Amino acid sequence: MDALKIRGNGPLSGIIDISGSKNATLPIMAATILAAGESRLGRVPDLADVRTLQRVLAHLGINIKNEGKTITLDATNITEQEAPYDLVRTMRASILVLGPLLARFGRARVSLPGGCAIGARPIDQHLKGLKKLGAKITLEHGYVEATADKLVGAEIIFDMPTVGGTEHLMIAASLAEGTTVLRNAAREPEIVDLALVLKKMGADIQGEGTERITIVGQKSLKPFVHDVVADRIEFGTFLIAGAMIGENLTLRGGVIEHQTALLDKIKQSGAKVSINEETQEITVSRSDKLEPVNIKTAPYPGFPTDMQAQMMTLLCQAEGTSVITETIFENRFMHVAELGRLGAKIRVDGGKAIVNGGEKLSGTTVMATDLRASASLILAALVADGETIVRRIYHLDRGYEHIEDKLRSVGANIERFKEE
Repeated sequence: MDALKIRGNGPLSGIIDISGSKNATLPIMAATILAAGESRLGRVPDLADVRTLQRVLAHLGINIKNEGKTITLDATNITEQEAPYDLVRTMRASILVLGPLLARFGRARVSLPGGCAIGARPIDQHLKGLKKLGAKITLEHGYVEATADKLVGAEIIFDMPTVGGTEHLMIAASLAEGTTVLRNAAREPEIVDLALVLKKMGADIQGEGTERITIVGQKSLKPFVHDVVADRIEFGTFLIAGAMIGENLTLRGGVIEHQTALLDKIKQSGAKVSINEETQEITVSRSDKLEPVNIKTAPYPGFPTDMQAQMMTLLCQAEGTSVITETIFENRFMHVAELGRLGAKIRVDGGKAIVNGGEKLSGTTVMATDLRASASLILAALVADGETIVRRIYHLDRGYEHIEDKLRSVGANIERFKEE
């Protein structure tokens, strides 16, 4: 199993190019099921989750070709409407094939998915929405089975904003008969990117990026050509690296407006941030003294839960006490114990983490517990004295494209190795 060896060794300087978004790529790939013909998707990140979904789609009968950062997906000859457990067990986003299979073929059978172990991440809102569109759904033997003579537009009110649920029902409703209105919809940039693709396919969608999205279903859709939006979580992770240990670390290719909430907190911490609006580049440097900051996670455009672990590592370097309140997932402080092994002083009280910053971190062996937690441990290792080993980095490979290569290119002492 792969691990990372990291030695804290001073500033990061140079340029990092931001990759395409994993969380935009996956639903767009699922949407190719809707239309016969060949779609082309560019700026696709080289990630384990992307490869997993490629295997799922290939099993269904989609012909896939990889050409560097571009993949072509030809959904003309889909022969299967079932995604088995062995293919979907590692990734929650696999459920997104259910709706488009149902919309195009009238039936689908998908194994209940896996993914990060960060609390209850139920798919009940996905299934409730599909039922509203007219699907008959049964859950048995670990599979979701859905059938429908046809999907018919409906008004769907989410109990809470759900990114996956919003994406799933946008995709399915694009081939439904009549108009679908999604209320209390998620507003994330990845949803806007998916809507752009569905519009290229011929869908009639309005309101994406707001809490009310309207989809007028079409009788058929066509393939598309599209480049995926930048990965705002990778972008944010490198912004925090710059705030912790940067010396004119420049990030290129991201979308700055997607970072408003994070940049506000980074600036509050005292880090130096320079934005070039014309080139959309950001340069970040550490200040002599970082200040404590309070954080409360919230759905977009609030502070992202996917940046909470990384921000916690930054606040370990701030002199004073910071409070982080996690409102999205109930089990997202599993990285605290591992940061504690490096010397961080953090106390968890229910949905809050109290960070007593300013303690010197020292290298040791730590274990990644989920995707974003693994990034936080790498950031901590970059400022720790001595050598740190980060184990179980298969989590990392699900969401960060060649992170060790990107960090090494700007001065980090980091290498991947195989543990015996």
